[in-house]
Amino acid sequence: MDWLTILTTTVHAAIGWEAVVYGLAAIGVNIHFGYTGLLNFGQAAFMAVAGYGLAVMITVFNAPFWVGIAVGLAGAVLLALVLGAPTLRLRADYLAIVTIAAAEIIRLIFRSVYFKDIFGGSDGRRGFNADFYAMNPYPPGHYGIGPFGFNERTMWLLTVGWSVVLLSCLVVYLLMKSPWGRVLKAIREDEDAVRSLGKNVFAYKMQSLVLGGVIGCFGGFFYGLYNGSVQPDVFGTEMTFFAYTIVILGGAARVFGPVVGAMIFWVLFVFIGNLLAELVANGYIPFMTSIQVGPIRYALVGLGFILLLVYRPQGIFGDKREIAIDAR
Repeated sequence: MDWLTILTTTVHAAIGWEAVVYGLAAIGVNIHFGYTGLLNFGQAAFMAVAGYGLAVMITVFNAPFWVGIAVGLAGAVLLALVLGAPTLRLRADYLAIVTIAAAEIIRLIFRSVYFKDIFGGSDGRRGFNADFYAMNPYPPGHYGIGPFGFNERTMWLLTVGWSVVLLSCLVVYLLMKSPWGRVLKAIREDEDAVRSLGKNVFAYKMQSLVLGGVIGCFGGFFYGLYNGSVQPDVFGTEMTFFAYTIVILGGAARVFGPVVGAMIFWVLFVFIGNLLAELVANGYIPFMTSIQVGPIRYALVGLGFILLLVYRPQGIFGDKREIAIDAR
């Protein structure tokens, strides 16, 4: 068995672009769900709007890179306002249904043949990351120790990506220690009590939705910048479900919970997949084929998280009280 390849890919998964993308998405979900109690299942929509905002502005309108970033951020804020205005007064379970439907509407709009000239249909948009890599200060080469390293392009994206992750964690930490953050936590516990104290609960929920959506949308930026393309089917419901899994794994309402959760999630995901592939290839599991490795990997990872929810529902760093939902 090629243990070196398994170890290398596992280490790369812990600090790679997937951990950055889903870590940012999970930080946004943590603001919504962990701190405010909003059961928003439309986080993938914020990532899609940001990624497509950047891609369309560069490939269709030939706009500068930073204009594309600004349009993507503005699109995420606008989506939060449009999505939140009619939905934030709903109960938690109804909010989940509406937001997951809204995310699917966004995905289908980007996939629509009618808007193919703008969004590219099911093929999406590609070729919009040249300006980002033109700013790369790293000279060509290998950065790391032996096989545990990255080329200059990946190193540049990871440098920017992890910087944004750490900055986002700092922003969340400072905000949640402020009176504003304490109001969010109070809304999560009992919004009627907060309303009785004269606080505008709807306004605070809207602010939380905007902030979490904006932080999460950076995951859409980095996904597009790493792959050099965006496709609508990438931003499906499973992306939001992964983000929720990461939040619960690391611990809801913990600043670094989503970051640690993202790293552990991708380590498990990649390690189990590569280990199964090697075992099948070397004949140690004769009743399984290489085609079955992917589904079995999902099943084993899912089983592991079911056991986690049964025996430690608060996650690694969390508290059981932080994952309770006031569904009134």
